[in-house]
Amino acid sequence: MSSPDPQVRAARNPSTRSGARGPVVAVTGAATGVGALLTERLAASDEIKQVLAIDERRGECASATWHILDVRDPAIAEKLRGADVVVHLALDLDLETDPAARTAYNVRGTQTVLTAAAAAGVHRVVLCTSAMVYGALEDNELPLSEDAELRATAEATGVGDLLEVERLARRAPRAHPGLNVTVVRPAILVGGTDTALTRYFESPRLLVVAGSRPAWQFCHVEDLCSALEYAVLEKVEGELAVGCDGWLEQEEIEELSGIRRMELPSAVALGAAARLHRIGLTPSPAGDLAYTMYPWVVSVSRLHDAGWRPQWTNEEVLAELLEEVSGRHTVAGRRLGRKDATAAGAAGATVALLGAAAVVRRARKARRRI
Repeated sequence: MSSPDPQVRAARNPSTRSGARGPVVAVTGAATGVGALLTERLAASDEIKQVLAIDERRGECASATWHILDVRDPAIAEKLRGADVVVHLALDLDLETDPAARTAYNVRGTQTVLTAAAAAGVHRVVLCTSAMVYGALEDNELPLSEDAELRATAEATGVGDLLEVERLARRAPRAHPGLNVTVVRPAILVGGTDTALTRYFESPRLLVVAGSRPAWQFCHVEDLCSALEYAVLEKVEGELAVGCDGWLEQEEIEELSGIRRMELPSAVALGAAARLHRIGLTPSPAGDLAYTMYPWVVSVSRLHDAGWRPQWTNEEVLAELLEEVSGRHTVAGRRLGRKDATAAGAAGATVALLGAAAVVRRARKARRRI
């Protein structure tokens, strides 16, 4: 006999009643993505007393208590009263969002949630950024320690926002004594996600920059949710990396995916990526390319020491990612329609976009000479 639906289990679960033991947990961004999955998971847990779900629209978890508002609204402080822990997942990292609007939402939202949590008497806030904050650099150790310096720059999609969230996390306990902050940094997130790194596997050829040495580490959203639950229950704290054990070399990626490489010199690849983004042909800035060139694999030792283990391997997550993106066609970060992809051909679309950038560059030079 199959197990009951998570919402049914949560409704039957005595831990959701007022007299039950365990923390009251508020989740922002609870209606979609990781927030929706975590809300369902916590609502079904015997160790959680109550889940307060906060978003701009109501989600599907019937056993959570919903509050509909923007996380930038100071009124959120009143909605957090009675919560022991807040998990802040209301971040916009959409490739298509206007960068200035995205930063305004992410930074202001995090500031408001931290201030409101302190005002409401919450004792712990869990923030989720990305292992991208360590930076993808040629001299990175394999794997990076969780205490490694954050050497990323703001040149990749959303990374500047995440670095600001990290800064706010470090400052919050000093600004609000008694407030503890845990930061969770997942590797390449897979499972209903759309990022520059997942779109890399939608391309007809895997772009490889000559002389680079990429190393690929994934994190399934289910493993991220279980790690977040560990942080909620205070089984682990501080700055945590989360992902599959180990990593895959580029050659293993190509063998497992069956997608052949297209190798370009560094100057050509980076220059074309920058020009294509500048003229609006692709949503991804050139900084995204660094994360496919150099390693940023992280150790997950703190979670391991607490007894946590990933349920997914890198090979399994890659297989799921390839299944998710099957039928999609992306070139240089820009998703194509089926008609465009068919007309472009396997490698032709990449060459066409690179050629377009060269044409634009020549046209600009010609205008300057006039």
